[in-house]
Amino acid sequence: MATAKLWVPDRQDIIWIDFNPQVGQEMKDLHPMLVLSPKAFNARTSLVIGLPMTTSASNNTNPFAIKFAGPKSVTSYVLAHQPKSLDWRKRGAKPHAWKQVPDGVLLESCAALEQIIAIGA
Repeated sequence: MATAKLWVPDRQDIIWIDFNPQVGQEMKDLHPMLVLSPKAFNARTSLVIGLPMTTSASNNTNPFAIKFAGPKSVTSYVLAHQPKSLDWRKRGAKPHAWKQVPDGVLLESCAALEQIIAIGA
């Protein structure tokens, strides 16, 4: 009998993940996340590094929120100023129906994060 292959999030995927417990201005509750870390890392460590996502229009003026139109023209934002490393298995992460962000959104999100933390410096 063949074993079903277990799902593991991959870079550019959108996943549902529980951000609780939350402190201060951090994202809370169940929200989508843009995965930045590669599948091999996520599988081996049970961690996922990513950026929270929201549809809250309050982010329209946030310079670190990457705005894009999802399916059915739903306006969404990737929050580049809130990078997270979370245990995706313990937090019960699941694939999001949108599957992945477009290539341009991934590149813009990484560029915005780079402005904040200057990885290449």
